[in-house]
Amino acid sequence: MITAFSPLIAAAIDAQKPLVASFALVVVLVLLSKVPLSYNLLNVLVRWRTTTLTCLAFMLVTGLLIWMLAFVNGMYVLTENSGVPGNLIVLSEGATDEAFSNLGFSDLGDIENQQGVLRENDRQLASRETYLVVNQPIDNAPPGRPKRRFLQVRGIDEPLLSSRVHDIELFAGGKWFSDAGVQDVESDEHPEIRERSAIQVVVGEGIAREMARDRQPAIAAKAKNPTRLDTGDLFHLNDRLWVIVGVMKSSGSTFDSEVWARRSIVGPMFGKTTFSSIVLRTASEPEALKLKEFFNSKYEKAAVSARTEKEYFSSLSETNKQFLYSAMFMTVVMGIGGVFGVMNTMFAAISQRIKDIGVMRLLGYRRTSILVSFLLESLVIA
Repeated sequence: MITAFSPLIAAAIDAQKPLVASFALVVVLVLLSKVPLSYNLLNVLVRWRTTTLTCLAFMLVTGLLIWMLAFVNGMYVLTENSGVPGNLIVLSEGATDEAFSNLGFSDLGDIENQQGVLRENDRQLASRETYLVVNQPIDNAPPGRPKRRFLQVRGIDEPLLSSRVHDIELFAGGKWFSDAGVQDVESDEHPEIRERSAIQVVVGEGIAREMARDRQPAIAAKAKNPTRLDTGDLFHLNDRLWVIVGVMKSSGSTFDSEVWARRSIVGPMFGKTTFSSIVLRTASEPEALKLKEFFNSKYEKAAVSARTEKEYFSSLSETNKQFLYSAMFMTVVMGIGGVFGVMNTMFAAISQRIKDIGVMRLLGYRRTSILVSFLLESLVIA
């Protein structure tokens, strides 16, 4: 039992180290200070307005810096956790992103039949996919919510095969969309849509939570899952109804924000009849690297470029580096400005206590003792 919880215990200890160090510093200053501690406590209480402003100065500076760095770090974690090590993604030559890749139908058969691609039930583990980014207007959005969003739609031919390639599972009660990809529905939520045939989709857990926030309070109160959209829920896109038949267990990966549907429906609907990519499952990462080398240097039947799925998602994080550099620059500027701002606040607070300092000097306290006392007070406030 102790062994099982040892990583959590170690993480908890690491998290407490800064707090322990700060507490130790306070103890050291208390021992070094010759000024009675009661003086500092009474000053904090008597000058509570100044103390509150000083606290706010500390909080605003550190809080904004933490938010900026956490945003960049979160994007890195998202791309690092995406992709299966043994997967190889094949795009058209020159394309660095699925959104700009176009593969012809005639090229895919030969690509997926190459040696090294795993087979299961006499089928190659190869997922043919069309990736789209579409604009979704949000009708009757609650106050404070956006009126539209960019929605990532992934069209696939065989959902069970694609789920096997990407190691994606559904939450209990969900299912993959049917061969037809549509079903009849009855709902009063979207009376403006006359077409009662809804497109079946499977959504990521993250986008399901995000779209649930767009629901009107009356509709949300009747929902079986108040925190996210669930199986049977509907949404409106491109003048059609879309019905959720399953929610992916995709937390921590890029698929968390995607909507999967039948390619033969969503491709022509949004003007893309070609494939964006084909993802091949191999036995291991070395096998994927070997197949990647073949496609990039020896394959001549089609102009393609191949990368392991891990490499592909890591390359997408290059954009994050721009955010990181911008955040670092802003951090330095704001840090310097914040330091001077806090210093100015502390100087103003100390300047109001010139008489106090004079009285303490007359009582025999040294400059160092008074300085340590003020440092202790500012550290406790911080």
